Amino acid sequence: MSSDFEGYEQDFAVLTAEITSKIARVPRLPPDEKKQMVANVEKQFEEAKELLEQMDLEVREIPPQSRGMYSNRMRSYKQEMGKLETDFKRSRIAYSDEVRNELLGDDGNSSENQRAHLLDNTERLERSSRRLEAGYQIAVETEQIGQEMLENLSHDREKIQRARERLRETDANLGKSSRVLTGMLRRHSPDSKP
Repeated sequence: MSSDFEGYEQDFAVLTAEITSKIARVPRLPPDEKKQMVANVEKQFEEAKELLEQMDLEVREIPPQSRGMYSNRMRSYKQEMGKLETDFKRSRIAYSDEVRNELLGDDGNSSENQRAHLLDNTERLERSSRRLEAGYQIAVETEQIGQEMLENLSHDREKIQRARERLRETDANLGKSSRVLTGMLRRHSPDSKP
């Protein structure tokens, strides 16, 4: 089951990388290519949403004790999807501004450079944000693993304490048995007088 999830996860990663790349290119393309690119990105968004739905279904089938890690990943992917949709809207606004400028005969060259610079900065920020989210996700998973280990150690400690208590009881019982046997041997030994 987790292999299905991981397969969907890989497909989602490839798809979102392609979407990110295309979103960054939209404002720089000639008008006819922009229309085609926008339609292509919209189609890929639909595919990514379907993958998220499939992953969500897979997570629901995971036993509750193991579900936390996968739920965290899903939250991260949904946030990433939201950011991509916001970026796509921004690139479409930039695209529609350029179309307006072309229709009005406005050169818009300096504003194009500013937009490109802003898009580059936004892309860098998003990469950093994704890295931080991945680091946070690893920290959460590590914490969960640590918590499970502490619980296991606690259970093991309880077992060891119970075993030690049983050993003490057994030792005490052996001591009593030894004294009883010694007493019995003395009573029945040839040296003892009736």
